[in-house]
Amino acid sequence: MDAHQKTLRGLVALVLTFVATTASAAPARIISVIPAVTEMLFAMGAGPQMVGVGSYDHFPAEADRLPKVGALLDPDFEKILSLHPDLVIVYGTQTDFIARLQRASIPIFRYEHAGLADITSTIRRLGDAVGRTKNAEALASGIERDLDAIRARVKDLPKVSTLLVFGREPGSLRGIYASGGVGFLHDLLDVAGGTDAFGDVKKQSVVISSEQVLARAPAAIIELYDQNTSTDKLAAEQAVWKQLPSVPAVRNNQLHLLRGDFLTVPGPRIAQAARMMADALHPVKKDALHPK
Repeated sequence: MDAHQKTLRGLVALVLTFVATTASAAPARIISVIPAVTEMLFAMGAGPQMVGVGSYDHFPAEADRLPKVGALLDPDFEKILSLHPDLVIVYGTQTDFIARLQRASIPIFRYEHAGLADITSTIRRLGDAVGRTKNAEALASGIERDLDAIRARVKDLPKVSTLLVFGREPGSLRGIYASGGVGFLHDLLDVAGGTDAFGDVKKQSVVISSEQVLARAPAAIIELYDQNTSTDKLAAEQAVWKQLPSVPAVRNNQLHLLRGDFLTVPGPRIAQAARMMADALHPVKKDALHPK
C-alpha cells in the first residue's frame, strides 16, 4: 500500500470515528421534571429518548405514560438513579438536587424560565444538547413566526391596560397573584396587545390586594385557569370580581377567565396562549388572528 492510500484510509477512519462519536453523543435516557421542558422535548421529536418525567408532566399523552420521578420540590433521587439516565433536566434553583446528580456523575441540563424570548432560545439550546438541532430550530422558528403574526394583527389597536391574574383564594379577592413587569406572562400580554397593570413592578409575579386593583383601575382583567375547571366554577369565580364595581374592567364587563393547561407553561404551545389573550382583549380582530 503506497503512502497516498495509507493517508486516504486514515482520513476515512477518522471521519467514521467522528460520525460514530457524534451519533453516540446524543443522550438516550433523558429525565425531565419540568413540564415546559418535557413538552419541548416531545415537540422536537425527543420523546423516544425520554425515560422519566415529573409528577406534574401530563402533556403530551405520551409523557403521562412514562415513570413519574417527583417534581421540582421533591425529586425522587433513588427512582431517578434506578432509570439510569444519561441526562437530567433540572431547574436552576434545585441546588441540592444538582449537587447529588453531579456527585453521581450524571449529566445535567440547567433551565430557568424567564422572558418569552427565552422559550425559543431554550428550545434551540436543548435541541443541541439532545441531538435534535434541526427539529428544535424548526420548532423555535415556527413559534416565533406565530408570535410575530399576532403582534402584527394587533399593532395598530390601542393597548389595553390589563391585570393578568394566575392565582387567588377561591371565592375571594384575597391572595391575588398577578403578573409583574418581567417574565413570559408579562411578555405574552404585550404580544396580545395589552399593557401590564403592574408592569412597573419588576418581578415575574406580585401578590396584590383588592385595594391595589382599585388603585390601578385596569380596563381588562384576564385570569388563567386549568383546563379541567368547570364552566360553573368559572362563572362563580367571575362573579367574585363584582365586589369591585368601580374598576373599569368590572364595570364594562371586560373580565376574561381563560381556561387551558398551556396558559402558564412556557413551552411550545405559548403562541396558543398569546392568541387566546389577543382574542379576549381585541375581539374585533378575531377573524384576522385566525385567517382561513
